[in-house]
Amino acid sequence: MRRPGTRMGASMRVWGAIVVGIICVLIGGLWFLQGVGVVGGSFMTGSKLWLFIGVVVVLAGIALLRTGFRARRRGATGNQS
Repeated sequence: MRRPGTRMGASMRVWGAIVVGIICVLIGGLWFLQGVGVVGGSFMTGSKLWLFIGVVVVLAGIALLRTGFRARRRGATGNQS
């Protein structure tokens, strides 16, 4: 049985940050495009509020991706013997 905070837990946190970062970038990008008016068919189309929300979510996603990939490079997901 593994204890919390072991290398396996760190690996899951790293991959979780990467997955959530990707989702944030994709959803934030969609909201941004709806706010700009490129993607139509929604109450969000053409609304500056959704443009700004989209930018914030994309930036948060990029920050999560950077954090995840940096931790991965440092060896948080290294092989266990």
